[in-house]
Amino acid sequence: MKVDILAIGAHPDDVELGCGGTLAKLISEGKTVAVVDLTQGELGTRGTNITRAEEAANASEILGFSDRVNLKMKDGFLLNTEEYQMQIVKMIRKYQPEIVFSNSIDDRHPDHAKASKLVSDACFLAGLVKIETTLENESQKPWRPKHIFNYIQWKHITPAFVVDISDFMSKKIEACLAYKTQFYDPNSDEPMTPIATKDFLESLTYRAQDLGRLSGVAFAEGFTTEKLIAFKNFDGIIL
Repeated sequence: MKVDILAIGAHPDDVELGCGGTLAKLISEGKTVAVVDLTQGELGTRGTNITRAEEAANASEILGFSDRVNLKMKDGFLLNTEEYQMQIVKMIRKYQPEIVFSNSIDDRHPDHAKASKLVSDACFLAGLVKIETTLENESQKPWRPKHIFNYIQWKHITPAFVVDISDFMSKKIEACLAYKTQFYDPNSDEPMTPIATKDFLESLTYRAQDLGRLSGVAFAEGFTTEKLIAFKNFDGIIL
């Protein structure tokens, strides 16, 4: 099942929060997107792994993902082990993406930076011919994505580039709010968390507005990249 983009998140909702607008934009342009959640977010203060799975399915429908799987790694204890690497290698070879979006290279939640390194190493290993894998009793071919882009999460990190999501900001917010147990709800009686505050919900908009201000658009999402990006032309670049 080859797709154009594989978006990977340590937890359900990471992808929507970090690059939901960009994914919505790419899908509107005819690109195919699959998502891999590494954990079920079972250590989250609010909700359960069951509610998170339901919310992830709803968010996927809103954004139009072609497929979504959860690898059920251990929330809070992501490690860059061979076992976890090989699980991701199988997903990379299954979807054969040209581009991988992954967690922030540095962040408040320790799983995010760990996932970033784990995914980066797995992308390299997935291209090695001598590493043999099978999925559903079929041998997989080596595959290495052309690019790994890391979305920006809690911490402020200077992006290497931004994507104009002005026409897709409302879609991003809608997808994030599909995780109704996790974010601001004045009627909820669950414990308060840093991401369940009204300020955090509003920060999704004003951070995108600020990146947009700096780049000359209304709203933008920022990314870092592991290697330099070469432009063949300037089509689509806002000058």
